[in-house]
Amino acid sequence: MPWSNQSGGGGPWGQKRPGGPWGGGPQGGNGGGGGTPPDLEDLLRRSQDRLRQVMPGGSMGGRGVAAVALLAVALWGLTGFYTVRPDEVGLNLVFGRYVGTTQPGLNYNFPYPIGSVVKPRVTVVNTTEVGYRGSEAGSRRSVTRDVLEESLMLTGDENIVDIDFAVQWQINPARAADYVFNIQEPQASVKAVAEGAMREVVGRRNIQAILTTDRGAIEAEVRQLMQDVLNSYRSGVEIRLVQLQKVDPPQQVIDAFRDVQAARQDQDRARNEAETYASKVVPEARGEAARIVQEAEAYRERSVAEANGQSSRFKQVYEEYRKAPELTRERMYLETMERVLGGADKIIIDQKGSAGGGQGVVPYLPLTELQRRPQGATK
Repeated sequence: MPWSNQSGGGGPWGQKRPGGPWGGGPQGGNGGGGGTPPDLEDLLRRSQDRLRQVMPGGSMGGRGVAAVALLAVALWGLTGFYTVRPDEVGLNLVFGRYVGTTQPGLNYNFPYPIGSVVKPRVTVVNTTEVGYRGSEAGSRRSVTRDVLEESLMLTGDENIVDIDFAVQWQINPARAADYVFNIQEPQASVKAVAEGAMREVVGRRNIQAILTTDRGAIEAEVRQLMQDVLNSYRSGVEIRLVQLQKVDPPQQVIDAFRDVQAARQDQDRARNEAETYASKVVPEARGEAARIVQEAEAYRERSVAEANGQSSRFKQVYEEYRKAPELTRERMYLETMERVLGGADKIIIDQKGSAGGGQGVVPYLPLTELQRRPQGATK
């Protein structure tokens, strides 16, 4: 790893460290203090001057020099303490080589110039926009600018669709070292991977599904594909969310496409109405057919039963007729005449009376007719 790329290439922690492992790091070369390391020679000289002032005769022997040197070494060693905030992860470097990760709190590493600490912020959620550019931070006006070279994509059925989407990502705390040392331009890398993943997913679908039903599936598939690619790069980036902002046909054909959509909606509406009518009429027709079949079966059963009854009665009458033909004929005649003349008005003609010179015709009225005649009426 070249010394000029230890801090992630001018990422969110400052500029590149010039001059190798003993150059000015993003958090300062004193192990996280952020200030200039003390000048040891100046510190020793001032310590000697103070000792000369307090020692008799103003001179310092070998023991005094050793004490001063020991004190200087102790003070230098104390500069190795540093603090990691809750939203950071500490990456310890010794002679420019990564040796371990520390968690939030008070920690220690070799002081400068032997050791240094890089403290990336792992809880910050970054947003990468593809296909458009939103308003700058702090701007009062909300202006969105389309970037057609990023948003126009080819679908699986050889149509063109205009897609704007945003990707939210952050540093994976467990792989912060990969983010700092393996990726130089995080925003550009995430943006390139996002655009490539979206083009791949869109290229496998038809435009109609992209515009209507597959938005959620597209977001989930692009997120998973991006995460797999970034993991293969050992980038230390964790994709949190992929959100589609706009999915439309190209501006040049959007009016015609809307007409097609309106016609398709009319077609769906007519189909739904026809299916509703069919679901109503078909059961009614089946019910009517079942009713007719049942009535026909009932009529058949009744006719057969009546025919069987008449046939049985005829056989019984025939058996009685064979036993007494004259009597049976007389009875059948009387029963028939009773059935025919039972409800008719009758006139009795006395043949004997007409032959004796009388009037010959005697009208006869049934008893019911006599009862309906008004009282006191004379004839």
